[in-house]
Amino acid sequence: MRYEGKLYRPPSEADAYIVQATIGCSWNACVYCDMYREKTFRVRALDEVLDDVRAAGARYGARVEKVFVADGDALTMPMEHWLPLLEACRSSFPALRRVSCYAMARNVTDKGLAALTALRAAGLSLLYVGPESGDDVTLKRIAKGQDFAAHVEAARIAREAGVALSVIFLLGAGGTERSDAHARASARLATAMDPAFVSALTLTVVPETPLATLVQRGRFALPAVPELLRELRTFVAEASPTDAVFRTNHASNYLPLGGRLPHDRARIVALLDAAIEGNVRLRPESSRGL
Repeated sequence: MRYEGKLYRPPSEADAYIVQATIGCSWNACVYCDMYREKTFRVRALDEVLDDVRAAGARYGARVEKVFVADGDALTMPMEHWLPLLEACRSSFPALRRVSCYAMARNVTDKGLAALTALRAAGLSLLYVGPESGDDVTLKRIAKGQDFAAHVEAARIAREAGVALSVIFLLGAGGTERSDAHARASARLATAMDPAFVSALTLTVVPETPLATLVQRGRFALPAVPELLRELRTFVAEASPTDAVFRTNHASNYLPLGGRLPHDRARIVALLDAAIEGNVRLRPESSRGL
């Protein structure tokens, strides 16, 4: 297997085989993100990718149950790459039960219902979509590239195609100025997108990103830890997907949580209240990461 640069994957794909079918991110403009800034986006040659999958199959075989297709928004690959890749995964990993990738809302809508349905039939079963916020002002400021309505439409297409969604929100993305608006609008978006999985990460100001420049110029301030916990409390209290697995198990978070929304809302809110009051031990800064 050949990999170029750093690899990133969601926490729930820690035990997945990662196939790097694209390099970098086709958008690569979000002000907070430095994951792919050293890379120029391209789709890898199909024969190289298929060779990697077959080599992984020969080495790991039935041990592979999950495949994560990297890099940043691999859904943008043409169908002429996706369908052979999914076929190779099925034939190389007999115990395969899930193939997933990151996706931007625009890539879902660009693919459209027919193509996404075909990808689902071929084995693509889960998309990780990161709106980061439901607040259109915040989305514009962080240069996400799509608004509330675009994410709702992408979710509708994915649901109709039978592809599950894992939706990611970013605590602190609104800064101190829009902390409450960001939390409440994010809860509304989580409700409207109605994903199978929903998670929250915590914004980290990474050096040499556009966001770091905004911080240095006094144009952005990250909320303090108690305010970040209050954002999370507001989100949990107000988000009402039909039945979503909820996690804050990413290393960026101060308080790892788990449950289902809305079923476990009261328990999670009570735990957050205790944390806000200082009665729950938080993850120390030294243990946080990206």
